[in-house]
Amino acid sequence: MAYFALTLTHGPGWDTSRPIREQAAWDDHAAFMDGLVEDGFIVVGGPLGNGDRTLHLVTADSPAQIEARMAQDPWATMRLLEVGSIEPWSLWLDGRPGK
Repeated sequence: MAYFALTLTHGPGWDTSRPIREQAAWDDHAAFMDGLVEDGFIVVGGPLGNGDRTLHLVTADSPAQIEARMAQDPWATMRLLEVGSIEPWSLWLDGRPGK
């Protein structure tokens, strides 16, 4: 397993008139993302700046594995979110307890 920086961006299905928690299928998306955290796939993550992008530290074998997992997000199939970038991340500093 390796670490990757994953960014997600708003897709063409995103409703700019609604805040994030009022987007269609918010509960389904939130449950999916919580499951990725519980599985250890997402280590940390959240919105950047004004919320147009999110940044997540993920553990995976490859970028293809990340793309496959993220394609299962209800928001991916609805085109609310799209993968913006996936980059290998050499995690040199880690202040999380127990790390």
